[in-house]
Amino acid sequence: MNSSLTIPSKPARKFLPENLIIDDWSKLESFFDDLKNRSINSKAELDKWLSDRSELEAVLEEDAGWRYIKMTIDTTDKDLSDAYNFFVTEIHPKTAPYDDLYNKKLVGSDFINTLTGQAFEIYVRGIRKAIELFREANIDLSAKATQEAQVYGMTSGAQTIELAGETVTMQQASKELKSVDRGHRKEVFETMISRRLEDTDKFNELFDRLRDLRTEMASNAGFDNYRDYKFESMGRFDYSIQDCFDFHDSITQEIVPILKGFQQERKDLLGFDLKPYDMEVDPTGKAPLKPFETGEELLEKSIQLFYKLHPYFGECLDTMKEMGHLDLVSKQGKSPGGYNYPLYEIGVPFIFMNAVGTQRDLITMVHEGGHAVHSFLSRELKLTSFKSLPSEVAELASMSMELISMDHWDIFYSDESELKRAKKDQLETLLKILPWVAIVDKFQHWLYTNPTHSAADRSAKWSEINESMSGGLVDWSEYPDAKANRWHQQLHIFEVPFYYIEYGMAQLGAIAVWRNYKENPELAIQQYMDALKLGYTKSIPEIYETAGIKFDFSREYVKELADFVKTELRNLD
Repeated sequence: MNSSLTIPSKPARKFLPENLIIDDWSKLESFFDDLKNRSINSKAELDKWLSDRSELEAVLEEDAGWRYIKMTIDTTDKDLSDAYNFFVTEIHPKTAPYDDLYNKKLVGSDFINTLTGQAFEIYVRGIRKAIELFREANIDLSAKATQEAQVYGMTSGAQTIELAGETVTMQQASKELKSVDRGHRKEVFETMISRRLEDTDKFNELFDRLRDLRTEMASNAGFDNYRDYKFESMGRFDYSIQDCFDFHDSITQEIVPILKGFQQERKDLLGFDLKPYDMEVDPTGKAPLKPFETGEELLEKSIQLFYKLHPYFGECLDTMKEMGHLDLVSKQGKSPGGYNYPLYEIGVPFIFMNAVGTQRDLITMVHEGGHAVHSFLSRELKLTSFKSLPSEVAELASMSMELISMDHWDIFYSDESELKRAKKDQLETLLKILPWVAIVDKFQHWLYTNPTHSAADRSAKWSEINESMSGGLVDWSEYPDAKANRWHQQLHIFEVPFYYIEYGMAQLGAIAVWRNYKENPELAIQQYMDALKLGYTKSIPEIYETAGIKFDFSREYVKELADFVKTELRNLD
């Protein structure tokens, strides 16, 4: 432990009891009724009411957070699953009507105009939208959708294959796709897709149920489709549905040709037509990058890296290590993916991921570490709602960290040529992800504006969209079913619908932050930290402006940023 570390503790509760255990609604009801019935006769009383409501929100969200974290670490433990389901089905549905009552109480208060400043303008704007969208009938539907979405992680987490006499997770198996032995890559790839295709019907039936639930919620709220409803409920005040289409077009015009160029270069270097199992191997025949061996090594070197970037960043990860707020290594029964889960009461988040020793794991670690730093920097904000971030801002923190951390990757790579390979891989990957983001987002627009579609329609549309933005030089002809169902691997489509284009918007912002960093590291990091400290107390464009960049996805701006990345790639040759 770093002797200078100060381990955070939860602030003393002023409204709820310190020893509250949420195992029955009756233990919470009196506090909810207190806020509902309390008179507000002065600014001071309104401030106290808001503070108590914020404390209640933080306690509940943290309790739910730990239930979710523990369940995703071990999806095979029924007790953990039941504990999470209890909250989803027995607690949250009972809190939702109160949230609506509180919102109406706030906007109807004679003292609402005493809440001055932009932070409260942003907050009240969201409150008014929540009132507009709230429907009692959607409480149970939302709980059912949350429960159904949980099935995705359980099904994916149960997927394993046999490899060299050992049972391995999909994450562990995927690193074999970097093998220089093409026959081995093909065998592993085909084994993986065969296992995934076993769950095709499960995933299709699950999505049908989710689509129908979500469409019903939208209809209840008076919307023609779930896309329009979700756009409003996500609080997308600062850009429009048309802006999403403009993003798709900008990426198609400016980035897809670059992606095609990457594929052509890979094809030329390998000397044969590209198959899907040829896309991860180093095209010059070098062994896969291996930045670390164990989860412990990944964490220790990441802490060193963060200290070099800025002492505060290092202290954040050091604190999480000391508190046990990380679970990094892939294992059977663990839900796929990675996340940083904010815990609003303690203010110290939790990082979950599935590391197996690859360069991609290093990127995931610094990405989630960026989210974690964001949680720390915004933990002192006055209200829980001020810390609840729009994804376009949250992902700016994480994706910027991926790029500004590259100057210190020598901690993981002592060999200069390996370091250059890692940096080149990162820059190519960040351009490759932009078309994928556009594909996933465009697909979701179609899914919910055509809610009567069949599973076959869905596969056909995915293939059509994918074909138009994937570069076109990878031959999937031997694996039509795997190609048509690749979207099954994108957990966001099942668990957090429409949360994906934010990655693309934030990726553009991150490139701009990195460009600033290349010109003036100290200033760029200060602007980055200043932006993250804001939480959600300013609009998205203003937060980006504080970071020294633009919130812009026009074709011209996309081209400008892509040209910068291409220049940096040439410098690595």
